[in-house]
Amino acid sequence: MLASPMSEAILKTRGFSRLESGHPWIFKSDVEPVEATNGSIVDVVAKGRFLGQAFYSEHSEITLRMLSRGALAETWLADRIGAAIHFREETLGLRSGACRLIHGESDGLPGLIVDRYGDVLVLQVLAAAMESRTGEIVDALIARLKPRGILARNDVKVREREGLPREVKTLWGDVPASVEINEGPVRLTVDVVNGQKTGTFLDQSANHILFGKLARGRVLDAFCHDGGFGLQAALNPATGEVRAVDISAEALVRARANAAQNSLRLETIEANVFDFLTDEVAAGSRYDTIALDPPAFAKTKGAREAAWRGYKEINRRALQLLEPGGLLLTCSCSYHVSEDDFEAVVADAAADSGITAQIIERRSQAADHPVRLGMPETRYLKALVIRKIE
Repeated sequence: MLASPMSEAILKTRGFSRLESGHPWIFKSDVEPVEATNGSIVDVVAKGRFLGQAFYSEHSEITLRMLSRGALAETWLADRIGAAIHFREETLGLRSGACRLIHGESDGLPGLIVDRYGDVLVLQVLAAAMESRTGEIVDALIARLKPRGILARNDVKVREREGLPREVKTLWGDVPASVEINEGPVRLTVDVVNGQKTGTFLDQSANHILFGKLARGRVLDAFCHDGGFGLQAALNPATGEVRAVDISAEALVRARANAAQNSLRLETIEANVFDFLTDEVAAGSRYDTIALDPPAFAKTKGAREAAWRGYKEINRRALQLLEPGGLLLTCSCSYHVSEDDFEAVVADAAADSGITAQIIERRSQAADHPVRLGMPETRYLKALVIRKIE
């Protein structure tokens, strides 16, 4: 077992209640002042009882990130990395290709994300305590997976809250600028150095494939990024015209390249999606299948009201564009908009347009992005498959 740290973190009443509810984050205001080194492991105590061990951060509002309900073993980090990979490979059957191997707190590894793109691993370190253990993490990944290269995509703003720099760098081996992967039957080229997140939206992989199977007739992929929904739809012989819309010219270049390498027809349109949908409604356009996958409209609690208006507007327009019997797959990746709120805003959009619709399926992120019970932040992606009746 780990030698007991010199420092203790004593929880106040609210911090103890939060821990008892199953949430692994304890905020600064809910902990007595801690004398410990930033990024160290501390004993967590409340009411004179030892409750477990946690990462300590002196910079972040998340002062404690719980690691265990008891004392950690010396090999805890390598053991948990191995267990997370074993789950993906043996339980989910994801032994090659692209997938998320480590999903932070959901895998008992707070502040650590690791994605696999073929023989290249891309990691993000979001906590100072994990940053100081990067060498150990890399060694464990090399021993387990023997990758071609490991890249750190530590260019996300959240690192600043932990007093960490934003940077992208190769940690080991050879990392090419782009990597080819399969998403179901579609071949994709992923820019691991500059692409969204660690390269692309792996959390939407299962939803992309489902959309391709459901798609019929004239198809619209709005906020298309690299064309994840549209490419799957274009592969389906039941579809005709497939249009992909995004405001990013760079994303559309990648979408067209992905279409070309799969010999698929994909019409790309560079436009503000809000304006595009409004213009299409005014023009009397109709579609049989639509995907809406916008960026997060609510990154903070204070942005929820504006997010509600944004989600309502795009869903109202999309429902107006749907033919009766048509399908809409609509998504939200805003944690601060709950599943109930998202369903309510889509219902509100339908009611405002005098449209009758039904939910065919409720979906979330792919299974390699598991949700930790007691921690709703790990269930950030919501998706609804909607059928328009009239």
